[in-house]
Amino acid sequence: MFIKRRHLIIFLFFLVFLQLTLCAHGAIYRHIDENGMLHFTNVPSSGQFRFYRQEGETYRLETLIRRFADKFQLDAALIKAVIKVESDFNPRVVSRKGAQGLMQLMPETAVEVGVSNPFDPGQSIHGGSFYLRKMLDSFDRNLDYALAAYNAGPSAVRKFGGIPPYEETRNYVKRVKYYYDYYRRLKGNF
Repeated sequence: MFIKRRHLIIFLFFLVFLQLTLCAHGAIYRHIDENGMLHFTNVPSSGQFRFYRQEGETYRLETLIRRFADKFQLDAALIKAVIKVESDFNPRVVSRKGAQGLMQLMPETAVEVGVSNPFDPGQSIHGGSFYLRKMLDSFDRNLDYALAAYNAGPSAVRKFGGIPPYEETRNYVKRVKYYYDYYRRLKGNF
């Protein structure tokens, strides 16, 4: 009997710990009462509350992506695809060539688009989206050329009259287009 009680106590502590962990990570719960009134909490007080959504970095990134997609008239799925290929959503990554942050802005490009801290997700997404819009406009909205210019620079695309014959750039364009299609099919979710 003592062993079963001990296991039950351990199990209950585990449940309490799990609940506190979920709340600490910004989980939001909701409950609709008998009058149709919505109640939200991050600490559910009864079993009537159901998980609603997760606050935190993913939600924040989604919000930033949508904001700058609207601002620069881009598809949010395209911005996500560029971030996925450039940094795999790691805001602190630095490439061996010196590109920084979520959208892997080179220092001179960051200055050009007004980014002072490329490791700040908001600044990186703003600057990268602005630069992507600029590349689309520069190449008559040709997505392949704009992506190649984002990766290899607009002068390389102009020099070769299209996607440069660099394996890295050709693979980059293919990968971004693959994820672009993937995120479009997800319809707004990560």
